Amino acid sequence: MSQQSRRRPPQPYRPPKKDPVRILAFDALRAVDERDAYANLVLPPLLRRAREQGDFDSRDAALATELVYGTLRRQGTYDAIIAECVDRPLREVDPPVLDVLSLGAHQLLGTRIPTHAAVSASVELARVVLGDGRAKFVNAVLRRISQHDLDGWLGRVAPPYDEDPEDHLAVVHSHPRWVVSALWDALGGGRAGIEDLLEADNERPEVTLVARPGRSSTGELLDLLGEEGGLPGRWSPYAVRLAEGGEPGALDPVREGRAGVQDEGSQLVAIALAGAPLEGRDERWLDGCAGPGGKAALLGALAARRGAALVAAEKQPHRARLVERALAGNPGPYQVVTADGTRPAWRPGTFDRVLVDVPCSGLGALRRRPEARWRRRPADLDGFAPLQRALLREALESVRVGGVVGYATCSPHLAETRAVVDDVLEARDGSFGAEWIDARPLMPGVPALGDGPDVQLWPHLHGTDAMYLALLRRTA
Repeated sequence: MSQQSRRRPPQPYRPPKKDPVRILAFDALRAVDERDAYANLVLPPLLRRAREQGDFDSRDAALATELVYGTLRRQGTYDAIIAECVDRPLREVDPPVLDVLSLGAHQLLGTRIPTHAAVSASVELARVVLGDGRAKFVNAVLRRISQHDLDGWLGRVAPPYDEDPEDHLAVVHSHPRWVVSALWDALGGGRAGIEDLLEADNERPEVTLVARPGRSSTGELLDLLGEEGGLPGRWSPYAVRLAEGGEPGALDPVREGRAGVQDEGSQLVAIALAGAPLEGRDERWLDGCAGPGGKAALLGALAARRGAALVAAEKQPHRARLVERALAGNPGPYQVVTADGTRPAWRPGTFDRVLVDVPCSGLGALRRRPEARWRRRPADLDGFAPLQRALLREALESVRVGGVVGYATCSPHLAETRAVVDDVLEARDGSFGAEWIDARPLMPGVPALGDGPDVQLWPHLHGTDAMYLALLRRTA
């Protein structure tokens, strides 16, 4: 028999299988990469559209969510592994190809999806979104990745801890090296604490609700959720934690604005400012950086219980509209103004309590916005620094003598926390005087708050975002 006669007949072309879950996950990653979008903003409308088209059920939505967030959280680790399995520098791999490879790596190394299913599904996705030619490349790379589990790969691609601790932690826990260094400096201590923090950054955060006082209650929310649907908050008297997969938008109090989604650390900041001791008048409160409105809504409800009025100021008009929506129906008087907190639209000494939750690097919310760790650069902190100092300085000018200012930021980076407060207090040029208030007693029952007088919350210690709070009383 001749060689030609032994050849297998050509196989008919087989169209690729379209997997709506993985296609949606790929589309979300491309939006994050191409448009600098945030997954928590991109993914919900994609999922909603898929449900409306009848393509998705709750299990599909859960898998798509895990694929997107898991891939983004572990991007640094997967990049290091993929780099060992390709024949060119990673920067020369087309971004859409790298997204498919990263999705495949996460299925192989970060989920319980069987190896053959993870590879075949990723190759089919590549055929749909990249074409047959590049699908062969994806197949070859993923088969190399499948030869080891995650621990095996980390032993190959991460430098030993004893030789380079920061680079080891950066690869193993998928954070940029500079972020590891900054978090370690802020946290202090040895290896165990920083590893716990980095691991917490890579965990899916709980969804926490706030029952806005006078408008809803934790009891109402817990009754609606049932025994298996929710738990009381750990620290805030207004918090309820949703069970995994819970849908906050399905609850009437949330739809009606009487409750909202708000991290417990954010709640604690507002509660502490409202609880700070004050002598004399307590009638006018200010949220100087109010967008998108979560803290403003809680402050407004707390102010209403005292007969106080809230002014919520936000520089960006579209964010000011979000604040209006959050405060709609507030039981007490309030006003939303589109104003720049560094150029106040009010007279000095107008307010009794002022909160400025300043724009920052967002390093305290990496659980919720995992892509932020890859976008931020150390130079970004230099850009935020003048604004943070200006906002705190004007907040102290805006409060009356004897009044209280809360400086808050969703970052534990020392350059955005204590350094800002110290600089403003040291450079006040005689225009005002201020003293520290110990914030720790204003978060009763919350452990591990440090030496004070300021407070730093941590994901691994408190289950919250890494919120920082300094409370100051104006003395002159």
